Amino acid sequence: MKTKVLLRKLSKQFPKNIGESYDFLGLQVGKLKEEVNKILVCLDFDQYVLPTVLKEKPDLIITHHPFIFGKKSSVLEHDKNKKELYDICLEQGITVYSYHTNFDTGVGGMNDALASALGLTKVKALESVPMARGGELPQPMEVHAFAKYAKEKLNVPYGLLIAEGKQEIRRVAIVGGGGWRDNQSAELENYDIFISGDIPHHGRRDIVIRKYNYLDLPHEVERIFIPTMTKILLNIDQSLDVVQVDHEICPEVI
Repeated sequence: MKTKVLLRKLSKQFPKNIGESYDFLGLQVGKLKEEVNKILVCLDFDQYVLPTVLKEKPDLIITHHPFIFGKKSSVLEHDKNKKELYDICLEQGITVYSYHTNFDTGVGGMNDALASALGLTKVKALESVPMARGGELPQPMEVHAFAKYAKEKLNVPYGLLIAEGKQEIRRVAIVGGGGWRDNQSAELENYDIFISGDIPHHGRRDIVIRKYNYLDLPHEVERIFIPTMTKILLNIDQSLDVVQVDHEICPEVI
């Protein structure tokens, strides 16, 4: 199909203007081809994905995390690995396009997918954090049992639980990746626990002092982007050849 037609359809669901102001969305490197038949979908485009790209020769690569996060000239000047890969893309005619915080916020995107994987009902965006989603479990769960359940449902090998709040969990709020700062908003909107990741020590101490529940799951829960984006693409055009690359590995627990 026409590449511009595909991108126009995606932009209706995930427009750039719902992304965060700090973000670097859209075309990352290369030139858009007139036609797109094969698309490679991955969470991050890096050296680990390159061999598959060179083998499959997709017309377009769609990632979640932007390949170039920041001012392009500055990133390429200070990151030699990124510069090397960027130059290879130009030489090989590789085109990378990213849907990041607009995909996180958009209906049917990242956080709706995560809420669905948890089996939440009555799902809605948080009033103060449109990117985050909140919903209810079909049945209440003890907080430690819920943490194990969430870890399994979101397909990660470990989690870090702060269980200082309610011991029975019914209402759950979540934002994938590094959205830990929104935990207070979830508490104010009466969710029993907040799930996100990448929280530092001072953030954990604040939650402990406030006696709230927080589940820190690895950023790799966002791997759900791959099947979710694939389904969206095929709903647009079933004839598309979508190659999925999931190379994200959580750190080893010692």
